[in-house]
Amino acid sequence: MTSLQAELDARKQACHQAWTTFVEHGDLAASLVRPEILSSWTRSGRTIDTELAAAPLGDEAEASARWRGSPLQIAVERVESDLRRTAQDGDLVLAVTDPDTRILWTYGGRIMRRKAETVNFVAGAHWDDESAGTNALDLANRTDGPAMVFSAEHYAPMVHNWVCWAAPVHDPATGQQLGVIDLSTTWDRSHPIGLATARMMARLIENALPHSRHHPTAAGPTSDPDDTGDPGLVFTLLGTAEARLDGRRLVLNRRQTEVLALLALHPEGLSLEQLHALLYGDQAVTFSTLKAEVSHLRSALGGQLSSRPYRLLMPIETDVEHLLALLRRGRVAEAVECYGGDLLPGTNSPALTELGEYVAVAVREALLETPDPDAVLRYAERAPYDTAVVERCLAVLGERAHPARPLLRARLAAAR
Repeated sequence: MTSLQAELDARKQACHQAWTTFVEHGDLAASLVRPEILSSWTRSGRTIDTELAAAPLGDEAEASARWRGSPLQIAVERVESDLRRTAQDGDLVLAVTDPDTRILWTYGGRIMRRKAETVNFVAGAHWDDESAGTNALDLANRTDGPAMVFSAEHYAPMVHNWVCWAAPVHDPATGQQLGVIDLSTTWDRSHPIGLATARMMARLIENALPHSRHHPTAAGPTSDPDDTGDPGLVFTLLGTAEARLDGRRLVLNRRQTEVLALLALHPEGLSLEQLHALLYGDQAVTFSTLKAEVSHLRSALGGQLSSRPYRLLMPIETDVEHLLALLRRGRVAEAVECYGGDLLPGTNSPALTELGEYVAVAVREALLETPDPDAVLRYAERAPYDTAVVERCLAVLGERAHPARPLLRARLAAAR
């Protein structure tokens, strides 16, 4: 058993012990689980039985009518190939809900699709916690923020073998919450970038919504990565961080840079609590400290930062969104050119750390699939010890002559 498997197994056992304590003794489980899980367990326990075998199905015709022609349906159809690929590659089941946590659309990998059908994880089913027990879809809808529920953190044992990550989907122009997207698989396939992936899938859908003010299509931060427009905020996050507002370089401290990064990557806005969680995680930092950082940042931005929620009020362009847009279009060499290195190296923001891992893995996997020699050479400058990508490129080249071959071999030798 690998260390990761052992860790997941121990975590699963701890979750089951906490769940058993709650079912048998109620509030004695308060110190064993996250507060939002305990609150959801309490709501679930009032309305459902632990023997629940499947989520209740609503009026299928009504759900279909609500989905058909909706902005969510249009957006999902525009990026459906990306969503399906994610589900297939990770053997996940994906679901999109309305704000009442009624599932409107699903797509699943081979294994999870069958498991989902047995518990009515299908279009038309109600997955609010008072109908189906604690789950990530409900938490993301209730908190208007990303959520993960692992194994027996679910209230209903029918999904104790699952891990779910969900993130809300907003209309970027109005901030209105339209529903959530959820990614689910078996608990033993849990991965640290699961929550970051859910957030990126939510952003993908938001970018594809019709009549979106900041992001008119699913392509990325602008309607075309080649767009030469002059957005108000241009933010480089990969490698050396630099933010420019209307062409003027902003002088920010580390925390202000991280706050600005989180707001730039969440154009729909963040509440004080959401921003605190994304920035500090479990660190013992007061809300007053965060408010002070936001106040200084607002001054640096000339007041273009609203409150309740915190939201940037200018057009935004980031190299992260640009890179991911290029990858979605299969333009791997251009994406590698855009990849300046790790996202905010040294950050201890859990959200930015997860996103950085997601971007790094996305670039690496794209190169392993499409190992363009020149792109691999550029990548090797950023990740000199990643020999697998260089080896893959040399293997694909075979005996064919290419100017990059000796340089690739030199890179490999140096890394070894």
